[in-house]
Amino acid sequence: MFSMRRAGSGSERRALRLMRRALSFEGLRSGPGHIHIHGHRGARGILPENTIDGFRFTLDIGIRIIELDLLATSDGTPVVTHNPHLMPYSTRSENGNWLDGVGPRIVDSTPHALSKFDVGGLRPGTDYARRYPEQAFMSGIAIPNFDAVCDLINEPENRDAWLNVEIKSDPRHPENTPPVRDYVESVLAVIFDNGIDDRIILQSFDWRILHECARKAPDIPRSYLTYAPKPDAPMADNIYEESPWMDGLSLAAHDNNLPALIAAGGGQVWSPYHEDLNAEDLASARAKNLVVNVWTVNEPRDIDRMIDLNVDGIITDYPGRVQRQLLARGLTWQPDESLVSV
Repeated sequence: MFSMRRAGSGSERRALRLMRRALSFEGLRSGPGHIHIHGHRGARGILPENTIDGFRFTLDIGIRIIELDLLATSDGTPVVTHNPHLMPYSTRSENGNWLDGVGPRIVDSTPHALSKFDVGGLRPGTDYARRYPEQAFMSGIAIPNFDAVCDLINEPENRDAWLNVEIKSDPRHPENTPPVRDYVESVLAVIFDNGIDDRIILQSFDWRILHECARKAPDIPRSYLTYAPKPDAPMADNIYEESPWMDGLSLAAHDNNLPALIAAGGGQVWSPYHEDLNAEDLASARAKNLVVNVWTVNEPRDIDRMIDLNVDGIITDYPGRVQRQLLARGLTWQPDESLVSV
């Protein structure tokens, strides 16, 4: 089982909460004059994704919620990276050469072996580099352990920051991750050891992960990521009858009402793809008391539509772009309006 090594006694935990300006869960909802911004993989459009440099930049510009991805290494250590393998479009070896093809699987690698790879830049000429032409090119940037991100948000100036943690898992490919029970326990161990369980959202497309989180840490909010079926979709959808992603839950049993299904499953947060969200479904989610955070919203017209809908959180590769759109509408991204000059 996970320990409370760094969390301290109950009285120490209460005192730490009083010291923080941390948002309560209720504070994650939008309110008069504000919508929250979640920096997707830090600020993927500007700095290398899922890196300490990217996370620090995002915090430094006033964003208080960082979205990141976790996988686990061969010894169960949670590390911050998105793909089950090292990818040739973003990975160089220790001698500076780009990978010739897909690299080692994360689950087959040790943290030490991963630390020798450089993930600080995008390979010129690749489709991925063309998608993010403004991303800075850096060198000497390693895949961080989850512990390192926890250290970052435990710095005194960041103790009001939250992490929106996506636990990567694909039920169709269980070979890429540890068994669900062990995997979830390893993530929770880091969270509790670092004493940040009151500043965490746990999210996943694989609802088996979320239901295991509910069993082991029921007080940590769980976010149900969804992607509806669509023609020529660039990634796997997860919402359909008998979907392995939904862990036995049925839309039909809830009159095809996705927010009702998520609420019945114990979710507190719904995180749909932004193009899948409409006003009717948002109203249904609000009726079920769900926080609604949309992903991944980068284009000004899409940002404006999410502002018009008044979602609770906008997950974006370009947090500065969303800041400017909010300011142009007389809004801000923090509940305390005094923090921003509008």
